[in-house]
Amino acid sequence: MIAIGNFFFKYRNFLFIFLYLALFIPSPQIFRESEFGANYYLYPLIIGLFITVLGQLIRGVAISLAYIVRGGLNKKVHADDLVTEGFFNHGRNPLYVGNILMLVGVGILMNSVVFMCVFIPLFLFIYQAIVLAEENFLRGKFGKQFDEYCARVNRWWINFGGLHKTIGSMAFNGKRWLIKEYNTQTVWMLGIVVILLYFYNYNNSMDNPILTGGDTVLRDKIGISALVVLAAYYVIIRYLKKSGKWRA
Repeated sequence: MIAIGNFFFKYRNFLFIFLYLALFIPSPQIFRESEFGANYYLYPLIIGLFITVLGQLIRGVAISLAYIVRGGLNKKVHADDLVTEGFFNHGRNPLYVGNILMLVGVGILMNSVVFMCVFIPLFLFIYQAIVLAEENFLRGKFGKQFDEYCARVNRWWINFGGLHKTIGSMAFNGKRWLIKEYNTQTVWMLGIVVILLYFYNYNNSMDNPILTGGDTVLRDKIGISALVVLAAYYVIIRYLKKSGKWRA
């Protein structure tokens, strides 16, 4: 598993591109009109949005409190320090948990059985392998200090108890959240916009194509407007980062 984790650590960023494309593979629906009634689409809409937004919020709080370098060194697992404060005092992998929730949320939002039953388990297997590879490195470098941390903090389960005290006792760096996450946030929000506009029919169907006639024109106008807003968001945050006006 450690060898598998080291392999996927190199290519984990490409994994998200693959998984986002997998969202649009034709699939049976999780929530169906025959079982949940005419407004069945509200179930994946509400549940999916809640879970995926929760995932992004967990990532945001974790990054804003105590940042951990995620890129490794030369595409290999690496860490200069063992980060145990902030959200990492409540869960060993809050960033990965956030990623999982974000993908589970959009999978439910897409109402896709194939994504939830095939690609999410595959994603969890890969993440487990990556985490084991990272832990193997950290244990070798930090030894007893890391073992004590593992004994105190769970690998996947986040203990929300006392989190408000943690947030209150540390400086909340919201700029760092935006600077470090604007790529992820832009792709994530674009995916949600595409799903909501092109795969939902709010007249009780989620077939594709879903809208016709005048509704299609309105949909495309909203889609173009959303694309412009997201592009502006990306360019502005990137400029603030590259120009040094905002520093992490």
